[in-house]
Amino acid sequence: MFNKKAINEDTEFDAIVVGAGVAGLYQLYKLLELKLRVLVLEAGSDVGGTWYWNRYPGARFDSESWSYGYSFSEELLQEWSWPEHFAAQPDTLRYLNYVADKFDLRKNIKFHSRVAAAHFHEASNRWTIKTETGEEYATVLMITALGPLSAFTLPNIPGRDTFKGDAFHTARWPHEPVDFSGKRVGIIGTGACAIQTIQTIAKEVKSLTVFSTNA
Repeated sequence: MFNKKAINEDTEFDAIVVGAGVAGLYQLYKLLELKLRVLVLEAGSDVGGTWYWNRYPGARFDSESWSYGYSFSEELLQEWSWPEHFAAQPDTLRYLNYVADKFDLRKNIKFHSRVAAAHFHEASNRWTIKTETGEEYATVLMITALGPLSAFTLPNIPGRDTFKGDAFHTARWPHEPVDFSGKRVGIIGTGACAIQTIQTIAKEVKSLTVFSTNA
């Protein structure tokens, strides 16, 4: 075990988890159960992962709410009630914040810390992890809990960078509400995020055009 300095003052750990979403919080909880010295590096300003970043209109589960709940605590299972059969994003984020607070997980999480590089050193059997802000950490175990939805893609189309209107991506939606009333809106794509957004904002906009990328 490493020394008992505060987590945010140390640079060496038994385990480092990348991402504080559903999987990252679970990994943190289980590793702390093993009495390991753990740090979670999270790019966002709070917990939630997918449900922190994807806060677009209409975002919600596509599976039954209970299937996303943690089962490691009987007490948590008994005291939490999902308000809807397919929970909306705000309720899911509220649940993950509740879990982080209930089990005091935030003390082991460093926010605004996007990982830029990770190198494994065979001689010492350890990882060196660097963040975009230049911080460097050493660890025996590195666990990535990024998930398949952590990297988003912008359309490579002419005029994208010079477009003067408002433009948003479902994976990086602003924290403040967006007013669509009386606006002409175009949505690129017809996947799950697009469908949820379309049916939610259609009643507010002046006109809505959907551009499908399928042939």
